[in-house]
Amino acid sequence: MFSTKLNGSVVPVKNLTGQDLARMFDLMNENYEGMKKDNFDNDIAEKRDVIMLRESEGNQIQGFSTITVLEEKVRGEPTKVLFSGDTIIDKQYWGSSELEKQFINYSFSLIDESPQVPLFWFLMSKGYKTYRFLPVFFHEFYPRHDTSTPNYEQEVLDTFAGKKFPLNYNPQTGLIVFNGAKDKLRKGVADVEEPRLKNPHINYFVQRNPRWADGEELACIVRLTKDNFNSMAHRIVGK
Repeated sequence: MFSTKLNGSVVPVKNLTGQDLARMFDLMNENYEGMKKDNFDNDIAEKRDVIMLRESEGNQIQGFSTITVLEEKVRGEPTKVLFSGDTIIDKQYWGSSELEKQFINYSFSLIDESPQVPLFWFLMSKGYKTYRFLPVFFHEFYPRHDTSTPNYEQEVLDTFAGKKFPLNYNPQTGLIVFNGAKDKLRKGVADVEEPRLKNPHINYFVQRNPRWADGEELACIVRLTKDNFNSMAHRIVGK
């Protein structure tokens, strides 16, 4: 672990430089097998902002998450989702909570922007570390091991996942499958060792997405309200 810390900020995609994009692709390529430049470029092109993580000394990009906001009608009413795309943090900074802090603040700003419109987080979990974000920072999230997904949340998930990935999303399994057309985590980035399966959330993720190592992703949905963020999330923002 380096002594320097990470500084986070939200950067509009239109403000990214060629140097930024090159570094971001290198980070993805270091951690994902089968990373294709075209897929990376397409992910960036459809996003609105990037949560950017730079080291405090040297200003080098050491992590990022691409994000945008999508809107569809669910049960006849306008509904929004915060949709996360490519996300990575360099291994030496895995202990940092700066990405979480920036994400929560970004979510709070969206909640305040349109409090009357239902807002959700739609994410795809390719590895257990992404899925573990949910129980660590939220009270309610779906799918989960200890309860079934409510009908409304399932409709929201099916609506947005089906619209975004009409050829890849299976509403019966909840999986988004690209059949090798996209990247997968490199060995050593998010391996699931036997002791980790004692955690009910990780065990559930592996059961729901048994081919995660091949790049299959579990579609997840979280209602974004300030009350649904737990005390851990509010403490991080408080820092």
